[in-house]
Amino acid sequence: MSEHPEHAPKLPLEFFRQLPKTDLHVHLDGSLRLETIIELARSHRVELPTYEPAELRKVMNLGQNCGSLVEYLKAFDITLRVLQTEEALYRVAYELAEDAARENVRYMEVRYSPMLHTRLGLRLTSVVEAVLAGLRAAHDALGIESNVIVCGIRNISAESSLEMAELAVAYKGRGVVGFDLAGAEYDHPAKHHRAAFQLVRQNNINCTIHAGEAYGPESIAQALHVCGAHRIGHGCRLREDGGLLHYINDHRIPLECCPSSNVQTGAVRDLASHPLKLYQSLGLRVTVNTDNRLVTDTTVSHELWHCHTKMGFGLKEIKSMIVAGFKSAFLPFHIKQGYLRRVTEDLERFSADGSIGAAQPAAALEQDLLARDGKDGPRLSAPAPVEKAAN
Repeated sequence: MSEHPEHAPKLPLEFFRQLPKTDLHVHLDGSLRLETIIELARSHRVELPTYEPAELRKVMNLGQNCGSLVEYLKAFDITLRVLQTEEALYRVAYELAEDAARENVRYMEVRYSPMLHTRLGLRLTSVVEAVLAGLRAAHDALGIESNVIVCGIRNISAESSLEMAELAVAYKGRGVVGFDLAGAEYDHPAKHHRAAFQLVRQNNINCTIHAGEAYGPESIAQALHVCGAHRIGHGCRLREDGGLLHYINDHRIPLECCPSSNVQTGAVRDLASHPLKLYQSLGLRVTVNTDNRLVTDTTVSHELWHCHTKMGFGLKEIKSMIVAGFKSAFLPFHIKQGYLRRVTEDLERFSADGSIGAAQPAAALEQDLLARDGKDGPRLSAPAPVEKAAN
């Protein structure tokens, strides 16, 4: 009998860096490089509390427990100061994709609210196109595929969310694949933004909503039943409502889990008590994401490693969550099929003893995937593997 995974030797972080991955919940304005903030501020004469990296890290509470979502979001006041030009937006989008490619993220969905980047007079269309151009350049150079999710903001106004929804509709099929509602959750219910979600759903655009992070399961129910969300961002408090939990499980609604971020905002006490393990064991479709690479001071590899070392996930469970990420992507079904075939084959190389084998044709695996996923669509070749960037 094999050793229980909780008592087996822990796999190193580098092992998780080499696994193929997705990042479906990552905010552009929370995922800059610290040195980029300082460089952009100096070149554009933007005032910062300090220009010393160590001091700025402290001021922004990077990687530190903030106690609440509202406190956590204060770091964005600083990041948004330098994200008001096309040059900055292009650069930050490219660098985010570059950082993700370095840890073998194959597919990423980057979310942000274009209206927050117009302080200096940028047109909304210019904001969207600058970010898309940066992501396309990273794809051409590094092979990582990235799309955009446009966000409305709960605590601004329903009218502004509708304007963001209209922007998402305008860029459907041009790099925007979804719509989200972000911002302070408590006392800002999603139902006030119903018109925005009605518009995007009428235009056959996917939507996800931050819910169950700073408010209870009622927020999740509203996201699903009032706004029609196809995925739920965070969902930490779903465990408080068993009926809703089983509804989400039965309907295969993915959860975009961001463990370290949830500790930082006070949504959960610590990683060991995060509900992710419960959700996964009950069969929910859970994905693991960064939320904000800079503010939370993390990577997808770190998040998966924490699942392994702090929550007791074995490699089989890690692989299952990785596959769930590709299944949950806002991509056409036939494209997801290609990803799933390639990624599942790649994952076969990784063993629980930490060894990584050479890529081998997997005829039996291919047949199994076709049996489970290929009934409803054409057989397609897999996407080319992502070329990893140099460290």
